[in-house]
Amino acid sequence: MLFTVSFLACHGAPRVALPASNMRVRCRIRAGDAWGCSVSEKGAKGSEKETESANRIPAADIEPTLPVPPGRGKAKMLKQIRTDSLKVAGASARHGRVTRDTRRPLPSFFIIGPPRTGTSWLHEVLGKHTLLPSPTKETRFFDNHFDRGFEWYCAHFPTSTEDRLVGEDAPTYFASAQARERIAGALPTAKVVCIFRDPVERVVSLYRLKRAYGMIPWSFEEAIVRDSELMESSKYGVNLKAWRRTLGADQVLATVYDDLRDEPQAYLDSVTDFIGIPRFELALSQIGRVFTSETMTHPRNYYRTRSATAMAEWLKLRQLDTVVAAVKRSPLLKLVLGGGPPFTKLSRDLSLKLYEHFRPEVAELESLLDRDFSAWKMTSMATSQSG
Repeated sequence: MLFTVSFLACHGAPRVALPASNMRVRCRIRAGDAWGCSVSEKGAKGSEKETESANRIPAADIEPTLPVPPGRGKAKMLKQIRTDSLKVAGASARHGRVTRDTRRPLPSFFIIGPPRTGTSWLHEVLGKHTLLPSPTKETRFFDNHFDRGFEWYCAHFPTSTEDRLVGEDAPTYFASAQARERIAGALPTAKVVCIFRDPVERVVSLYRLKRAYGMIPWSFEEAIVRDSELMESSKYGVNLKAWRRTLGADQVLATVYDDLRDEPQAYLDSVTDFIGIPRFELALSQIGRVFTSETMTHPRNYYRTRSATAMAEWLKLRQLDTVVAAVKRSPLLKLVLGGGPPFTKLSRDLSLKLYEHFRPEVAELESLLDRDFSAWKMTSMATSQSG
């Protein structure tokens, strides 16, 4: 069968087809009308089961035409679609400024991580009690996509008639000076929650994630030199002080991953009290369920995985998050994620070097939080996995 994503506009209907197993995913878009995603799966006897989801987007968010000159191949057509779609931007962004849409509520709190500190767990448990972006968890608006405007940003949040606070799980904002200044400028009363974890454990977990999803091609040793995010997001003291200075210390809650892991209910209570929602009891299925990178592997085919990740980001930029979510829930995911060799153990020598490197940051965090983090200065990670 085929994995098919169809783009329908006013005058043309180009189609992109990629090999898949027994799964077919179709996305239909019509300017000024509803768009939907359908997932069809062929059974063993040829029967077809199909589910659909739909949403509505304004005509202004879709290019009016996507012409495909006759005789061109799929590669040229894809290149044209990508190039044309990059032209989509708000008029205010083209003039160098982004104005806020005051008609829709904006976040009053952010879970800013840094990455691999339990932010996905918080997103899951807070999801039924607050309004968070869905189905895409991280919009990357304040650090990467600010020029797309607040209308684009607000479209990521579900509408609700209930009186619930709006928030965002945004771990990439922690080490981003741009995100910090933009949030302070647009939402000066917003609260942020930081979560700190053993820096060596965290950087290894972040490497695994980025490698598994084809974001980087390097070994762990190469990545910590060539990928600045791995080390910059581990500057706990520097970034915590910057957030406190920019927003005010009373709007920044510093928490610890160890508490989330060991006492999840007490940890959650401290977060709900801070962001201003009533306390609630965790379900048994949510206790102890902190998402880890233990089961991740290198990709079976790096270039295929990298292409799939790039396509997912391309779709999300055009507010086609439902398509990405449908693929993640389907067997199609196994074609592009995982299947490669497991991550190898971090050598004791490299572990020692990393703990020594992060020692000043840990010491500064101890001073800022008035808490002992001696365990984060030891080489307990000698048996952990890296690449």
